[in-house]
Amino acid sequence: MTKEALSLKLHMRVADVLGMAILRGDYPAGTVLPPEMQLCEELGISRTALREALRGLIAKGLLESRPKRGTLVRDEVYWNHLDPDLLRWRIETTDTSTYLEKMFALRRATEPEAAALAARHALPENRAQLAADFQAMVDAGDDDAAWVEADLAFHRTVYLATRNEFFWPIGEMLAVSLRQMFSIAAQGSHRARAIAEHADLCSAIVEGKPDLARAASLTLLGNAVSDIDRVRTEGR
Repeated sequence: MTKEALSLKLHMRVADVLGMAILRGDYPAGTVLPPEMQLCEELGISRTALREALRGLIAKGLLESRPKRGTLVRDEVYWNHLDPDLLRWRIETTDTSTYLEKMFALRRATEPEAAALAARHALPENRAQLAADFQAMVDAGDDDAAWVEADLAFHRTVYLATRNEFFWPIGEMLAVSLRQMFSIAAQGSHRARAIAEHADLCSAIVEGKPDLARAASLTLLGNAVSDIDRVRTEGR
């Protein structure tokens, strides 16, 4: 491995450490980070690696550099919450119940309308991809990992099929953020019913029926809440 590749991996690991520390609240908004030399000693890294990591966190909106004051943690309203690293850090630093509550709130607010828009505006290639994603869910059988990947792909395709570029980032974000939720749900005994519900949603979008697509999405979401609650309390 080249020296440049090793350096890249190092500053990314440093960004992970600092990013998760900020999201945990170890450095609240307005906090000035410790001096460079102190951080370098604490993390066992060079100034070059630290500065690269800090530049990355500044680009994500977590930090800002102010002359004569140093590097400050910004209020979370300025963070780029759609950034894949932030999504990953958020999942890793948030308790499961809070994570699930927030994810379901977002899905309820966006998925039914995304399904209706997809039914209206999906291109032939979107419909073909959705059908392929659904078939992958069927083909996954009892393979939980394959099921999760196919399920994530299916829901991402729904957002892309809206042909609305403002919905696309939500689909991309959910493809990262929903992995934990879908992994929990995959442990349940409701797969046959979930297949039928996804089949209804897929058919409504492919056949261009917005009202049926919206209704199918609402049904799927409503049962998903109950399924995950049951898995977490009863283990099935």
